[in-house]
Amino acid sequence: MSQTKCPGQDTMFWRAGDVYEVACSQCGSEVEFFKDDARRRCRSCGQLIANPKLNLGCAMWCEHAKECLGYDPKEKFGLADSAQESLVDRLIAEMKKVFGSDQKRITHALTVLSNAQDILKKEGGDPKVVVAAAVLHDIGIQEAERKHGSNAGRFQEMEGPPIARPIMEGLSLDPDTVDHVERIIANHHSARDIDTLEFRILWDADWLVNLGDEFGDKGRDWLAQKIEKLFRTETGKNLARAKYL
Repeated sequence: MSQTKCPGQDTMFWRAGDVYEVACSQCGSEVEFFKDDARRRCRSCGQLIANPKLNLGCAMWCEHAKECLGYDPKEKFGLADSAQESLVDRLIAEMKKVFGSDQKRITHALTVLSNAQDILKKEGGDPKVVVAAAVLHDIGIQEAERKHGSNAGRFQEMEGPPIARPIMEGLSLDPDTVDHVERIIANHHSARDIDTLEFRILWDADWLVNLGDEFGDKGRDWLAQKIEKLFRTETGKNLARAKYL
């Protein structure tokens, strides 16, 4: 018999007040929280915000929490991910230097990062590769536009890796991580030469944003079929269904 998630963690049992918005302390934009989110990044400025209403219910003391949630909340909300968050902050700072005043692209990168981290929590994978690829995946677009004008989209994936490599090396990422992220950036629109878990996470995180932009006028049945074919992780499919269906 299949085992269902306990009522304290199953969103079927949540009430409207368990999802709410908090103003970013840095820029004032509204950031959506679920009651069990410890922290969220503002999709406008990248500031990491603590959840002032964090409520994990029984998960903080239940001996079956890890089996139920897929992670140990006592570990997750401790200090184990402080190094990862430090890396994310530095990557965001470098990304902003490249994009300058282009807030649209900054917001896109931060939204993809948020999606990627949500998928990462469920699917696993190398956090360094995932967060670096998410923040830097569109890093070559401005250089492609400068060189190729209206044809920039065809050349973006060629421009990205040469720009991303010195950023990652400057942050002392190991060579294997740098190589992996470069391959993801070079294929994140075409999926020609890579099919790692980290690539699939970035692919789904990006399409969670782009699906509405490119196919928002399509009907529910069409979108349902597209989601099933397009997304490469079960978590990505579930997030897309929740957002678009």
